[in-house]
Amino acid sequence: MLRLLVSLLSLTLPVAALAELSGRVVAVHDGDTLTLEDHGKKLRVRLDGIDAPELAQRYGKSSRSALTRLCRGKAAVVSERTKDEEGRVLGTVTCGAPDGVDANAEQVKQGLAWVYRTYLPLGSPLYELEANARLTQRGLWRDKNPVPPWEWRQQHPTRKKSRPTEPR
Repeated sequence: MLRLLVSLLSLTLPVAALAELSGRVVAVHDGDTLTLEDHGKKLRVRLDGIDAPELAQRYGKSSRSALTRLCRGKAAVVSERTKDEEGRVLGTVTCGAPDGVDANAEQVKQGLAWVYRTYLPLGSPLYELEANARLTQRGLWRDKNPVPPWEWRQQHPTRKKSRPTEPR
């Protein structure tokens, strides 16, 4: 019983960062992936806790454009949580550091990414941001039945996959 309680509590607590990385955003690949350069070293970073539409999917290019405007060419800080199966850093990205904007939250707030529920702790503010974007029909929530990227990837298996076909 105690083990179950500890497990449930761990889902509601914030996830500690492995490392704080800083540099300049030199590329934005899609609505949830960018490249950070720090002292000549380039790191591919996946915005943790969100999943943006694929580029070939409706709102995919809009999502990438928004992240580009928010981050490209700007100083950024990444709070690394872990690395994914492709070796990318998974973390929260703050662009325009030191007083910058949480890019993960901004993409969800603008309706340009889904909350990636599988590994996001309960109580994360991203859930409320997504609910608000849905209610106000921002971005992809204007569509009557937007297709989550993990479902879209399953429906289009011949496309190059940059992430797993199911939520992380």
